Amino acid sequence: MLYLFKKCLQISVIPAKFVIPAKAGIILLFCSILHAAESIPVELKDVGIEEHLGQSISLDLSFTNEEGQLIPLRNYFDGKRPVILTLGYYTCPNICHYLLDGFSQSVQKLSWSVGNQFEVVSVSIHPGETPQVALAKKQKMKAPDSWHFLVAKEDQVQKLAQEVGFHYKYDTDQKEYAHSAAIFILTPDGKISRYLYGIQFRSLDLRLSLLEASQGKIGNVVDKLLLFCYHYDPKGRKYSILATKLMAGAGGLTVLGICLLLIYLCYPKLRQFLKM
Repeated sequence: MLYLFKKCLQISVIPAKFVIPAKAGIILLFCSILHAAESIPVELKDVGIEEHLGQSISLDLSFTNEEGQLIPLRNYFDGKRPVILTLGYYTCPNICHYLLDGFSQSVQKLSWSVGNQFEVVSVSIHPGETPQVALAKKQKMKAPDSWHFLVAKEDQVQKLAQEVGFHYKYDTDQKEYAHSAAIFILTPDGKISRYLYGIQFRSLDLRLSLLEASQGKIGNVVDKLLLFCYHYDPKGRKYSILATKLMAGAGGLTVLGICLLLIYLCYPKLRQFLKM
């Protein structure tokens, strides 16, 4: 790279008045290339999330729960309630700890509860973690019984992670797993409905993503009205109000109000007319 850079600066075919601007441009170009190459640490390459919206996960994969029971993943999908999936590992000293704690706090702010309107399944990506480790994490977090903490063999975890687009990597120097922070919202039949990023989540985003994934099987009329007015903004990575739908709704209410007003004003005259 350095040799090529020197050769570019030694170009003599450029007219004299363009030499300085040309060299400046070459320097800027190489600086940007070097910055791009150095901006992503080696241990974070191939780490990230690739969205697979609408794809189904393999419900025949088997995981061991915190009680030591081997259970197929389909047992957590009843065809009625959506499922929130988290991937990480329970002994992680960094991002996993903050993700699970932040997610737990966000869930507590919901008017819905785990096990009633939705399920939560946490899966460890660390093949060395045991059901005892999962149980200890669950007890430490004081998570409800219907929040399931699972471990599994490496091939099962890797397949699930690949299906949801969760790319992680083991850092041999730090002896830790490098991975992104997100939760996965799944439909009652196991399709990927939404990705929510970060370590804390707005109650509105959780509620709307669950409504969206449930396909109308949970929530009341007000919830469905909220889902009508909001849409997911992939750039902002959150739900925001959709102005066109809001205007359409406001327009409909205005027309209805005018009709009711006309009926109210004309009703006395109509009664007199009918009596004649």
